[in-house]
Amino acid sequence: MSATSTAAEGIVSDEQKQQFQEEGYFILRGVVPPDMLQMLKEECSYFLGYSDRDLEQQGRQSAGLTHKRKRYFIPNLYRKSPRLWRFIYSDLMAEVTRAALGPDVQLFNEQWVVKGADKGMKFSWHQDSGYVKAADPETTHEPYLTCWTNLDDVDESNGTVYLLPHSRAGSKNKIFEHTQEQGTNDLVGYEGEDPGDPVTVPAGSIVCFSSTTLHRSGANSTDQMRRVFLTQYTKTPIRKKDGSLWAQAVPFLENGQNVYDPEADGVEP
Repeated sequence: MSATSTAAEGIVSDEQKQQFQEEGYFILRGVVPPDMLQMLKEECSYFLGYSDRDLEQQGRQSAGLTHKRKRYFIPNLYRKSPRLWRFIYSDLMAEVTRAALGPDVQLFNEQWVVKGADKGMKFSWHQDSGYVKAADPETTHEPYLTCWTNLDDVDESNGTVYLLPHSRAGSKNKIFEHTQEQGTNDLVGYEGEDPGDPVTVPAGSIVCFSSTTLHRSGANSTDQMRRVFLTQYTKTPIRKKDGSLWAQAVPFLENGQNVYDPEADGVEP
């Protein structure tokens, strides 16, 4: 894969911007500051415990895409943390989202995506927009941005993400039909033979891709968790047929300026 970056200023190059438009992704290597990365690791531990307690109270081993100790998807709980907003709405993410989406940006969704040690489950080929379309087949939403921030070094052994560029998938402006996989509840949007390109990057990198970019992840066969904090941003709100919000639409950038207000957003002190 080409077009990676380690620079702290001017973080997204013109080449990367063009690659995002043409192929649906770009990769920023090791750009999260060490103190911010440590904070994310600490917050991840808290929310894993939160998820386990929730499952235990329900007497369940799985809920939706989450399978206890194997794979976790923990969405939209950042307001329960006094610190997570500092990453989600940081100057770093402002630069990244401005480069991909332009001067007006809103938070659409955020979630922890964690694979357990030894038995961390795979995740099937899909487009993020495929999950929107599965619930709203007539959706006409504009593609949004996914920022996959890894808290651990990732490679093929511990369940890294694999990307299928637009030019090989024909996915630039298309949302494919997705079908639900029994046993995992994954939605599957591609069953072809292209294995995709695995991402091998150090902890604190950000893999940025369009919501129409096909991607998957392998199983974690190592003795350590594979932890990711995933944030998604849109230009404008994504709404359901009844007019209600699909997920969130929290103002972040307006005319290129950071307008986020944690007090108005109800973040816990």
